[in-house]
Amino acid sequence: MQFGWLTLALSPSADEDAARIDQQIEQVCYAEELGFSDVWFTEHYFTGESVYNDAVLFAAALAMRTERIRLGFAVVQMPFHHPVRLATQLALLDNLSKGRVDVGVGKGTVYNEYEFVGHGLRSGDSRERMEEAVDILQQAWSAAWSEQPLRYGGKFHQIEIPGLRPRPVQQPGPPLWRSVISPASFTECGRLGIPILTARLGVEKIKERWATYAAGLEEGGHDKATRDRLMAQIALWRNVYVAESDAQAEDELSQLILDTRHHMIHVRETHNPDDFVVDPMMLNPWTDPAVSDSDALPYVLETGCLFGSSEKVRDQVAELCDVGVRHLLCQTGFGDMSQEQNLASMRRFGEGVMPAFSD
Repeated sequence: MQFGWLTLALSPSADEDAARIDQQIEQVCYAEELGFSDVWFTEHYFTGESVYNDAVLFAAALAMRTERIRLGFAVVQMPFHHPVRLATQLALLDNLSKGRVDVGVGKGTVYNEYEFVGHGLRSGDSRERMEEAVDILQQAWSAAWSEQPLRYGGKFHQIEIPGLRPRPVQQPGPPLWRSVISPASFTECGRLGIPILTARLGVEKIKERWATYAAGLEEGGHDKATRDRLMAQIALWRNVYVAESDAQAEDELSQLILDTRHHMIHVRETHNPDDFVVDPMMLNPWTDPAVSDSDALPYVLETGCLFGSSEKVRDQVAELCDVGVRHLLCQTGFGDMSQEQNLASMRRFGEGVMPAFSD
């Protein structure tokens, strides 16, 4: 089992932002010390969910503070970035980190329309913008390796550059991942040989989704070594909280994630434009503000969380391992959790859970 670590912890006020950024740097360094193989940065703006906001710049700082842990993005919201600028930044980051970069790409949040408005956009064409930006990203990196100019005529970008330097360390560039949830997306990414991240899947659905991805890999004609590598890389995201007792973990985690839910519902109601409506197909009991906390909490604990004493969490990880999970992304900070709580939970997981699943 490979264990990754993911940072998405709320800074409760602007006055605390600087301290919270320092704390997240300390957490990433501690994750490397504990033996986590990869760290994943999120990208959100304006309301404190990803306090550093600029995930690429933040990752560059961590590239200088770490030596082994891979640096991933879950995910880069592609419409918010000029693709040539992003290709250059990620190529530089790949050099700074000596080839430790993984790039999850996405079309942007489906809930926070205020993030699009803040970048002078609306989300209606976000998928088109993402696909064009990904195409430019890949072509720019390929052109860097062939030392050729890049000319591109698209719907959103008309580009002509002599070349891209520095070229990435990884050839042709950092791996591009997709965040998926629907069976069709698992199949399509498998067919294309794209590594994937996923979340909010109950244990009973994991084996089915993994089989769907495997079928896509077969359909795409990928060789066995590639299929085995990509199946092992599938990254499942879970909230992880390890306390001294099962009861303490459930009580503290429940309050922290409910506080987070209340914050997100509030900022969406306050800042999303009046004409924006979330696609009902994208709502679940956790994200739907019409669902009560008493119904939302059991849903998120069951489908998105590992919690309890070290012994209980070991059993929960073993259950995931039994249905095929080989790469677990652990979000150990949520809400306005204190630094002491987070580091203590990380230590219990790193010392009391991870060694049971080492190769």
